Amino acid sequence: MMLNLVPFVSVDNMMKLVLHLGIEQVMVDLAAEIEADFLRWPAFDKTPRIASHSDVGVIELMPTSDGETYGFKYVNGHPSNMSRGLQTVTAFGLLADVATGYPLLLSEMTILTALRTAATSAMAAKWLAPKGATTMALIGNGAQAEFQALGFKAICGITEVRLYDIDSLATEKCARNLAGRGLKLVKCRTPEEAILGAQIITTVTADKQLATILTDNMVGAGVHINGVGGDCPGKAELHRDILLRSSIFVEYPPQTRVEGEIQQLPPDHPVTELWQVMAGQTPGRSSADQVTLFDSVGFAIEDFSALRYVRSKLAATGFCTQLDMIADPDDPRDLFGMILRAAT
Repeated sequence: MMLNLVPFVSVDNMMKLVLHLGIEQVMVDLAAEIEADFLRWPAFDKTPRIASHSDVGVIELMPTSDGETYGFKYVNGHPSNMSRGLQTVTAFGLLADVATGYPLLLSEMTILTALRTAATSAMAAKWLAPKGATTMALIGNGAQAEFQALGFKAICGITEVRLYDIDSLATEKCARNLAGRGLKLVKCRTPEEAILGAQIITTVTADKQLATILTDNMVGAGVHINGVGGDCPGKAELHRDILLRSSIFVEYPPQTRVEGEIQQLPPDHPVTELWQVMAGQTPGRSSADQVTLFDSVGFAIEDFSALRYVRSKLAATGFCTQLDMIADPDDPRDLFGMILRAAT
């Protein structure tokens, strides 16, 4: 086995893989992988992501391990990039064998993060949203929007998506990309219009600031809120009063209390970890008029699941290249000699 050769999934190969498998099928599969790993939550090393913040954005490392495989993701968030023709979020990730420390996979994760974020949102809604929900308001129609819409269609059975963005061109883009994909699309002029009749409200905006997207009087009883955009200190989308009357579900409290909507609340405000709902340890939605909130910030285990899923598909599809990225001398003690022999 050539341990110095590491499978590498480029952007081009990731797109080929997703198109080969089908975008909606990939999100269904990712949701299943993430749910399976959430059900073995205690097996994982867990730590809040390691963040380097600046006035214009954040660069983060997101590591975890289940004792057999180690994974991490490098990811940035720079909202002002869009004005420069650059992506707000870019990412790549790696899996490694815990027993040897050798890498097993290196992959682009800009596309994969968009897919796993939507899959996680819809997976959470499967447990928390009103039964039979068919309509979702999608507030924020940027790079993540189409993934959210299709993820909720494939996993939760959503049939109508009501679109709103402060930039009408973003809404037009989103509606154009989703046309012909089996969804009723309603372009709205205000967030108030977007949430009319919606049982699920998804907020997925990018501004790195405290920008209230939903106020308390906009949110009626019985809805599920999928709060995706609040993902760093000082950034939130929901008015504090909404949080105070919601049942709040999170991935990993030590991270969410710093980065999520609940950074607006006291550090001892009660929240429920989503994995505990899945494991049957605590209830999720318990009444028809309950407001549930998934305060999603993204957690390393979700990336770990996504990377393992991609790796599992490579043998059958071949959508990767092999990188010679680990020095492999005949004698592990003679790295210097390996360099000398390369000159002959």
